Amino acid sequence: MKRIIRTLSLFLAFFSVGILLPHNLKAQAYADTKLSPEERAADLVSRLTLEEKASLMTYRSAAIERLGIPAYNWWNEALHGVARNGSATVFPEPIGMAASFDDALLYEVFTAVSDEARVKHRMALADGESGWYQGLTFWTPNINIFRDPRWGRGMETYGEDPYLTGRLGAMVVRGLQGPEDAPYLKTHACAKHFAVHSGPEADRHRFDARVSERDLRETYLPAFKELVTKANVREVMVAYNRFRGYPCAASDELINKILRGEWGYKGLITSDCWGINDFYVKGRHEFVKTPAEAAAAAVHAGVDTECGSIYQHIPEAVRSGLLDERDVDTCLRRLIEARIRLGEFDRLPLWTELPDSLVEGPADRALARKMAEETLVLLKNDGILPLAPGTRMALIGPNADDREMMWGNYCPVPKATITLKDAMQERVDALECFQACEAVKPLMSTEEILARLEGIDIVVFAGGISSRLEGEEMHVSVPGFSAR
Repeated sequence: MKRIIRTLSLFLAFFSVGILLPHNLKAQAYADTKLSPEERAADLVSRLTLEEKASLMTYRSAAIERLGIPAYNWWNEALHGVARNGSATVFPEPIGMAASFDDALLYEVFTAVSDEARVKHRMALADGESGWYQGLTFWTPNINIFRDPRWGRGMETYGEDPYLTGRLGAMVVRGLQGPEDAPYLKTHACAKHFAVHSGPEADRHRFDARVSERDLRETYLPAFKELVTKANVREVMVAYNRFRGYPCAASDELINKILRGEWGYKGLITSDCWGINDFYVKGRHEFVKTPAEAAAAAVHAGVDTECGSIYQHIPEAVRSGLLDERDVDTCLRRLIEARIRLGEFDRLPLWTELPDSLVEGPADRALARKMAEETLVLLKNDGILPLAPGTRMALIGPNADDREMMWGNYCPVPKATITLKDAMQERVDALECFQACEAVKPLMSTEEILARLEGIDIVVFAGGISSRLEGEEMHVSVPGFSAR
């Protein structure tokens, strides 16, 4: 609650803004903060050349110096903390946080994440940087439905239940984006991957998801609908796979009939990374024959920005008659509006009171621990717990003393990590600890293990796999894994 009150008080500190433009450009309509984001974006788009428009529509959005448009990188991750950008608080994986069934606590977690995001963004700008993983647009949450335990990205999701996924995903969005009535968005959240994407990971670039209308409406769409119509998520990422014959990033049914039509979505749509390449690459969707045709199909469907480089072919597509420039303008206006709503073009006095020391500070680490405690699930107790005083214990297994395993996937890198061994050694006298095996391979014989366990009352086995083996389209040459 203190964090929420503090965040709201920072919004009240808003006093004035000024566009980050050379003096001779400040009279332009797109620089007028009194106008709506829609009016400002429309004016700015009208001043751009076709090549400049295309350069703004990939994830590495170019600077347009003559109009005072700064460079921006749309690609950022915050699955369970501000990821891949140095130190930040590591919260439990989403599949663990879902086990808490505590949507209010999840909102508090992602309010903390957006606090840290704003601080890290401010620090990057102060260093003159605006690169990969330094922006304010986070491709989170993953609200796909986890139906198959073999799917290597299941830990990114909130489980198999559409209702719970929608409730928790909405809290992620609200925590990241901040209060709706604020002058600017705190960050962007992004609902992904739209739609009918739940593995198999190895086939995602060529798989055609053909599900019944009932399964579509009862299983795969409810969480997306919740985030769009109730949480006002500002970004949606379309999936790699096809849906009923069409790549998701070219699906009129998904994008225009359902998302923008039925649900009234007016926000930003992005491709998954290099997903539009799949439109024409041999052995994948083979939906079109050339990059220009791929760019035209995605823009025409309404995919505003691309994580990739195919949109560099937009000018070629327009000039060859494959694409109407008005469709380009429609997409680009949404992109510019999004940047304006984040305050990225304006001088912001918002969130400046959040200190650098907040990042992975005591309050956020305590919150991470609180959430971790709420994720624990006791499946069965045959009278072993609570342990009797003086119980002699051994901790064995591949994850007994593995720091990287503790971080999870799409993760920050913490300044310090407490492994299971570290924690138990603080609480258990004379703890016996050894690895005994890797995830799928023994390191000791049964006889050797039993000899080490002589005199031990209780054995705790820390098993399972880790992000070294389970993740997004990983190349793992280990028995039992698909290797891609």
